[in-house]
Amino acid sequence: MSPTAVVLGVGPGLGMSIAHRFGREGYDVVLVSRSAQRHEGYLASLAEAGVKARAFAADVRDRAQLSSALDSIGPVDVAYYGPGATDLNDMPGEITATTSDEARAAMDWLYPAIDVTQHVLPSVVERGGGLLFAGGLSSVVPLPILGALALSSAALRNYALTLNAALADKGAYAGTLTIGGVVERGDIHKMVESRPEQFGGLAGHTLDPDDIAETAWQMFVKRDRAEEVFNVL
Repeated sequence: MSPTAVVLGVGPGLGMSIAHRFGREGYDVVLVSRSAQRHEGYLASLAEAGVKARAFAADVRDRAQLSSALDSIGPVDVAYYGPGATDLNDMPGEITATTSDEARAAMDWLYPAIDVTQHVLPSVVERGGGLLFAGGLSSVVPLPILGALALSSAALRNYALTLNAALADKGAYAGTLTIGGVVERGDIHKMVESRPEQFGGLAGHTLDPDDIAETAWQMFVKRDRAEEVFNVL
């Protein structure tokens, strides 16, 4: 039986690159995103590459939806957690103006990562698998403009690193991809590219999702580090 990799928060950028990279290694891939609208295209892309895949629609912030999807998926070897705030029109205030309500709202992207981990960890440990998380550069570099998102990014990073330390003697792995740049082909990339008057030019500030996915695979296989930072800002 082939190992299974679940990609949560899949999008056309990094999520699909992760799916293709693990798929090339013989993993069956399961895609999860808030809407099924783009699943047909995603599955066709993977099928064309010879990857066996299926997809579920679930908002990770809806605990019941998330739990139902993960129950349907069954045991997994690898879980990649990539969802996050993608609406640049609804950014929190700068850090000096950040309210506790904004901080609590930003943490809504952390709690599902913990829910996912608790759900899949028994099978991940049993199979010697791993968990991968995608986070933001504000977790390691002060970026005041991101406000409360910097707090949730730091919390997710710390969770991943601490989780890896806890799993070290259990034969399993956790790692985090700390991303400082606009990931090509992703939804934010398309938004920023379409509004240079608001966000500025992208030259020198983009990251190739295939390169990040390759690094994620190497981290998972070698298990020689729990974090990789990609900074082109």
